[in-house]
Amino acid sequence: MATLFDKLKIGNIELTNRMIMAPMTRSRATDEGIQSDSAAEYYAQRTSAGLIITEAVNISPMAKGYVRTPGIFNEEQIVAWRKVADAVHARGGTIFMQFFHTGRIALPDFLPDNAQPVAPSAVKAKGQNYTDAGMKDFVTPREITKEEIKQTVKDFGAAAKNAISAGFDGVELHSASGYIVHQFLSSNANLRTDEYGGSIENRTRFLFEVLDAMTSEVGAERVGVKFSPRMPFNDIEERDAEEVYPFILEKLNDKNLAYVHVADHAGEGWHARLRPIYKGVYFAGASFTKESGEQLLAQGDADAIVYGVKFLANPDLPERFKRGANLNEPDKATFYSPGEKGYTDYPTLGHAAAK
Repeated sequence: MATLFDKLKIGNIELTNRMIMAPMTRSRATDEGIQSDSAAEYYAQRTSAGLIITEAVNISPMAKGYVRTPGIFNEEQIVAWRKVADAVHARGGTIFMQFFHTGRIALPDFLPDNAQPVAPSAVKAKGQNYTDAGMKDFVTPREITKEEIKQTVKDFGAAAKNAISAGFDGVELHSASGYIVHQFLSSNANLRTDEYGGSIENRTRFLFEVLDAMTSEVGAERVGVKFSPRMPFNDIEERDAEEVYPFILEKLNDKNLAYVHVADHAGEGWHARLRPIYKGVYFAGASFTKESGEQLLAQGDADAIVYGVKFLANPDLPERFKRGANLNEPDKATFYSPGEKGYTDYPTLGHAAAK
């Protein structure tokens, strides 16, 4: 019976435990997408996680959907990320980089020459996005062309190659949270009538093309993928999720990926449904405690548990779980603000005891 503190092999890498640090946007990069120097310390502080998955990283200038989010598509960005990978490895950690393209969630404010964002279809998402000038309504995107789809697939592959050249152990595709891959999967954002829309096979085509591009560049054993079935964030609807995700995971059985990461934000029992279908390594995420994580592992419904804000506020979360120690409370006001406050200043147990 697996526990949180058992080792786990993903691809060719052995993780020291089964507590995974979730990808979390922190908005500490420059406007040019260059990761801050303090990010190296932030991630290095959390190397007691079995695996760190970075915040989502933009694969191209057209991918950017939020202020101060980092990229991985030019040399300056690669150099900045290399400092992060080196710092994590110096403390014995393992780190994957997560990629995204935000699609219709982007605002012209964030795109080159105030471009209109692209998406599977010209369907405006309900809601607003944050800018430093205040909240702004989402805009109606332009339907992405087939030529642009091909280029975006290539951009994901190039991002994977760049991340490995920056020293990362692997990469994760963000196919969740209402961003472009999730938009293709959905029943309300994707109204296409070509080979990328309509049937489940067509709506999943982009996902598999992206994964194939990434694995061809760096090897399947270095690639993971994240899903969030029926998560309504960013105005996503998935009326046929019960058919879509079993279809995807069944096909992924032949891909030999490092892992599949499923976040059950809707609390609909997705892990119990999907774990039996997928034969590879399965990460379970969304709102776990130590006890609920241990229970899911004991039931065999996951191979590892993904923790988000608990790792954000507790750099030494595995040690706190081992000792049954109290947890730091996260400072939500500093989740996306620039600077060190609420970023690298959360105390560890030893630091707190010394005060």
